Amino acid sequence: MNLLPSRPISLTSAVRHIGGFAAIIGILFHTSALADDGNFSASETQQIKGLVREYILENPEIIAEAITLLQAKQETAKNDRQRANIAQLQPALLNPPENTVIGNPDGDVTVVEFFDYNCGYCKSMFDTVLDTLQDDKELRLVLIEFPILGPNSVAAAKAALASRNQDMYGPFHQAMLTHRGALNESTIMTLARGVGLDIDQLQTDMKDPSIDEIIDRNRAIAQQLEINGTPAFVVGDALVPGAVSREQFDQLIEQARSSG
Repeated sequence: MNLLPSRPISLTSAVRHIGGFAAIIGILFHTSALADDGNFSASETQQIKGLVREYILENPEIIAEAITLLQAKQETAKNDRQRANIAQLQPALLNPPENTVIGNPDGDVTVVEFFDYNCGYCKSMFDTVLDTLQDDKELRLVLIEFPILGPNSVAAAKAALASRNQDMYGPFHQAMLTHRGALNESTIMTLARGVGLDIDQLQTDMKDPSIDEIIDRNRAIAQQLEINGTPAFVVGDALVPGAVSREQFDQLIEQARSSG
């Protein structure tokens, strides 16, 4: 069907004639494909494009409307992909082989946190997370080492994972996340010594290839979930990027609890 008028008219009139803005946008997006398929001649295609340009110039606000609509659709599609991937990755998220779990190991709600020891927002969230764990005895927290802020962050993650061999992961995790300022290798070792870790054993254990494998696996999981910053929380089937208030954190947990 040829949608072109038999004589030139303004696109504002054409919009009213064929059903409004959505129809015009549809024509704009599909014109090239239709022309390629032989539905329109070259001159007809150019006429359609001219009419669309005329309408946009007469109504420039539709650009912002179209961008807002596109962004909303992209966000919805991203959320749908993330929920599907969370469901697929449940075993790796809820029961990572490195067993970096604190809180109630048999809790009825599990919160998964992707974090970096040099992330200021992760540090700012630590009190909220810790207070929630103390107040909610049925909460289980899985910590996913996700160092994205450079070599010092990688060193901190390796040290934390190596500390498991001395059963000191929890205290060492807390010491590094509550440290004010950036962490470097010297600071990491000072904090390790402060919580009672054997430094020689720690440094030896940090070289274990399995630690690199854990970090690589965590990065792959984060990529599949489209996580590109820290902190990021998985609560139930929801992925929440960035720091949140205690009230928001509690709401997420209760929603997951009520949904089973």
